[in-house]
Amino acid sequence: MTWFKRDAHEIVPPSDHEVRTEGLWTKCPQCGKPIFNADLEASLQVCPYCSYHFKIGARERIDMLLDPGYEFFDGDLRSTDPLEFTDLKPYKDRLRQAQKKTGLNDAIVNAAGKINGLDVVVSAMEYSFIGGSMGAVVGETIARAVDRALETHTPLIIVSASGGARMMEGIASLMQLAKISAGLARLDEARIPYISLMTDPTTGGVTASFAMLGDLNIAEPGALIGFAGPRVIEQTIRQKLPEGFQRSEFLLEHGMLDAVVPRQELKPYIDRALTFMTAAA
Repeated sequence: MTWFKRDAHEIVPPSDHEVRTEGLWTKCPQCGKPIFNADLEASLQVCPYCSYHFKIGARERIDMLLDPGYEFFDGDLRSTDPLEFTDLKPYKDRLRQAQKKTGLNDAIVNAAGKINGLDVVVSAMEYSFIGGSMGAVVGETIARAVDRALETHTPLIIVSASGGARMMEGIASLMQLAKISAGLARLDEARIPYISLMTDPTTGGVTASFAMLGDLNIAEPGALIGFAGPRVIEQTIRQKLPEGFQRSEFLLEHGMLDAVVPRQELKPYIDRALTFMTAAA
């Protein structure tokens, strides 16, 4: 059987010899170029053409940062619905859908392991779980990571990826800002290093609390970091914001970050930083 057949003035492959490429390629949202998925995975979900950093999940983030053999902990907590909140749909339904989609109980994953042999505790947020919003379970899980770092005298890394506090839990959500901040103050008194890694996006109450309290505050390239979003600010002040406003490079230039670190360089960068910080402690 021939591979091609002539139809009018076009040469097209017959249906029984169609080459299926669906799911093998991803289009970069920044440069528009197609990327072979295997190449994208090999580059840690960074576009090889323009260095656009795709969002990655909390478990992938931990696997990227920690040496093999790490362990997850405190992943059994589940959110309740104390306010019986309903907007377009009941909050309980949103929780069930997010849990089914992500395989997580909430928007946070804790792990204890090593970075190039150095013991660390990592708490990573999951943006695909209701926008990485911080409710009571997220706050309590991060607070437990802080407690574990204190008990074991181990450096702490928090990876932020969040739209802010979870409105469906009202004041219970906002209380987490103070609870985590108080724990980090105890960590500081004990001279235990805390590195805050901000990814796209890090906004709202997360930025207003623990994300900006690190001994070292770093971010991935192009990450949106701020309290209110750019559109809200423009509508409030009725002015056009500068190019790149609230992106990590803009914050670095204006002294709000210590470094912008490409994803492929994060693990060795954090290793060097912690080696220096633990030697000085």
